[in-house]
Amino acid sequence: MSISSFNYDQAGETYGRSRQTDPRIAAYVERAIGEAQTIINVGAGAGSYEPKDKYVMAVEPSKTMRLQRKEKGRPPAVIGRAEALPFDDRSFDAAMAMVTIHHWQDMERGIQELRRVSKGPVAILTFAPDALHEFWNMAYFPEVVEAERKRYPTMEWLTTTLGGSCQIEAVPIPLDCLDGFQEAFYGRPEAFLNPEVRRNQSAWGFVSEETASKGVTKLEADLQSGKWDKRYGHYRRQPFFVGALRLLVSTPDH
Repeated sequence: MSISSFNYDQAGETYGRSRQTDPRIAAYVERAIGEAQTIINVGAGAGSYEPKDKYVMAVEPSKTMRLQRKEKGRPPAVIGRAEALPFDDRSFDAAMAMVTIHHWQDMERGIQELRRVSKGPVAILTFAPDALHEFWNMAYFPEVVEAERKRYPTMEWLTTTLGGSCQIEAVPIPLDCLDGFQEAFYGRPEAFLNPEVRRNQSAWGFVSEETASKGVTKLEADLQSGKWDKRYGHYRRQPFFVGALRLLVSTPDH
């Protein structure tokens, strides 16, 4: 399974500012990792969700993203790709991939590599494509949502590819979520009017500027007129939103 890629070296300069570790989501990841002490984080980016009390080996192909790790106090990352991890079999207690697999050129090979180098759990934070339509963004940015849907694998495909014993958990997203993916702003719609916020959500890179502008203009008009709040205003007071965010954890059969 392969996909079109998003170039973080060209468009990821401010990624670390709006895509930060949210501690409430991190708690799910930490629970999945359990007592593992050595962890490989593949597609590590700027270091979100890396546990600070463990030994973490980060792997990241983008120079722009690797440079942002220092700003966030994260250790340097190895230059590498998921499809060919430069480590022996079962080198780590656990493996993690946080909102990254949809960027991998050969997703199947990358996931097999995660399983190969981990002797314990593999934790993947991703989005379920069949649940993306539940977000109100569909009313304003259907092309963006469709671009996302095509990039994410189904949960069934993931569990089959990973093997082992798999558990899938829907992760509630808090209203003031620090990790600026699209659903993080379910109750803060004004965020989508900010070009930097959109720039750090890769799906926008798969639609034309004209298409994006049309949707943003519609949202801005509905916010000004009160139409958005009349239809969706209850989200501003909803402490959590259960959308498409999923944590899949595979443990080996042994």
